Amino acid sequence: MSARIRGDAANVTVSVAVPPELAFSIFTEEIDQWWRRGSRYRVAGKHRGIIHLEPQVGGRLFESFTTDDGERVVETGRVLVWEPPTRLVFEWRASNFAPSERTEVEVVFTPSGDGTMVHVQHRGWSELRPDHPVRHGQAAPAFLRGIGLWWGDLMTALREHAAARPPPP
Repeated sequence: MSARIRGDAANVTVSVAVPPELAFSIFTEEIDQWWRRGSRYRVAGKHRGIIHLEPQVGGRLFESFTTDDGERVVETGRVLVWEPPTRLVFEWRASNFAPSERTEVEVVFTPSGDGTMVHVQHRGWSELRPDHPVRHGQAAPAFLRGIGLWWGDLMTALREHAAARPPPP
């Protein structure tokens, strides 16, 4: 896996040992199974939540979970580009974003030998003010490095999940 920072984007690439069609399907349809748990990765934090990605342009990326106050659904973004099995782009909104604030995540699936290179670019951070709470007081390079490491953790989980699946018949 490799991570790079370019401009206002964090870039992560990971190799998964499945063909692009299956890698795309695992990323989108099995997102709740490979996406790490805990407050670092999910709005639900200590609560058991489910992450879902609706498979179409305009589809939501959201997390649903139950708290003591009842059922909550938190929308993180919307699908902007849906091109199975090669490309997916979705809007990303952290829980502390204002309604007009958003970033963008592009995921590209490229054949590589018997597997797939999955490249994630999370961009648009320069559109947020330098003192935005999502930055936790960090300067842009340190913040983007952290975003790259965060996506790196998630892509490692994707790779491990794909590797643990039984081989197709």
